Amino acid sequence: MQKFVLRLIGSAALAIAMPALADDAKPLAGQSITVLMPSPQGATIATDFEAETGIHVDLQTLSWDDIRPKLVTALVAGTAPADVTEFDWSWTGQFSAAGWFLPLNDVIDPDTVTDIGVAKIFTVDGKLLGVPYTNDFRVMLVNKKHFADAGISQMPKTLDDLVAAAKKIKEKGIAQYPIGLPLSATEGASTSWYLLTKAFDGELFDKDFKPLFTSPDSAGYKALAFELMLLKEGLVDPASTGLKDSQINESMFGQGITSIMVSGEPGRLGQMNDPNQSKVAGQVEAILVPTESGETRSFGLPEALAIPNVSLNKEAAVAFVKWFTSKDFQKKNAANGFLPTRTSALSELNEAGKLNSGDVLVAQSKTVEPLFPQGTPPWYPQFSSGVNTAINSAAKSQMSVDQAMEAIASAAKQAMAQ
Repeated sequence: MQKFVLRLIGSAALAIAMPALADDAKPLAGQSITVLMPSPQGATIATDFEAETGIHVDLQTLSWDDIRPKLVTALVAGTAPADVTEFDWSWTGQFSAAGWFLPLNDVIDPDTVTDIGVAKIFTVDGKLLGVPYTNDFRVMLVNKKHFADAGISQMPKTLDDLVAAAKKIKEKGIAQYPIGLPLSATEGASTSWYLLTKAFDGELFDKDFKPLFTSPDSAGYKALAFELMLLKEGLVDPASTGLKDSQINESMFGQGITSIMVSGEPGRLGQMNDPNQSKVAGQVEAILVPTESGETRSFGLPEALAIPNVSLNKEAAVAFVKWFTSKDFQKKNAANGFLPTRTSALSELNEAGKLNSGDVLVAQSKTVEPLFPQGTPPWYPQFSSGVNTAINSAAKSQMSVDQAMEAIASAAKQAMAQ
């Protein structure tokens, strides 16, 4: 992979001393920062932070798929895309190798790192490059009213159960296409296939990053064949070949058009069950991911906040990262669709009965595995692009499963060679 040489930052910039903020002490008042995050975000984030710290925030949001190109373009040019930016788990290897982001070890206290267990995914060579703010992992989201209307009393535990339930919902005329599954050439198609590979009791690579998905009896091969079967059986909308996961979540599942989100995001539960934001409020719940064997599995996709080395407002940026990832704000922000990364916040919300499908989320969180036990490789973005491009081609009948798996293996080989 190409390496980028950026200007060195003096040690003083790496050890930012942050005074404690109090209601009557706002040492950074009057400063301004820009923050770039995925949409949607809570409507009062900027005003709440400014009221507490006196720091003005220009909060900029883009769709998740549009953020990484903006970051890379700016950082390659040596300019700051924002003072605080999104930093996805899947970018860790690449962004660490490029040296674009400020190590945060000296400004984030050890207790916070301990409380946020997934912080280790963003730690490379002992350097904490991002502080996780949303504890994204995969569950399955279902419209329980659709299930009840179809006469289904038991939620599926196996993939066969899932297909049977979807067919029954379709036969009853409750949903024409009961299953929401992104099949476009976007990240959502990749992560759905990864989850189904886990569901078929497999992994993507061995310890040496040799592909494990090319054989017809492999989990990855079965996962794609399963997706294409759902499409062929009319359980997945053919339009999904051109839709992002966010569109399927919001415009289909969130409107009551589909009944099941295969690769469900737990952070969406709050919004989907809020009558002010959703047409399916009170109908959505999480269930444990069904698998071939019936023993649930999942993997984590946490997102973090990070500070580019070229930011000109590092102290104020650190203040925002601390505030946004604090226990109090994480508990409040759960209502906006962000599952806390702090174990303490997650536990307190569940104990207080304020966590939608809390028991399921806590149970699923205990099964969460890293997608790459060796650590997210620098070539992941190129690999993922190869994955979703091949899946999209297969869904459009432009490739067979065999050809798609070979294309993904080739993409992995090429990505590793860069």
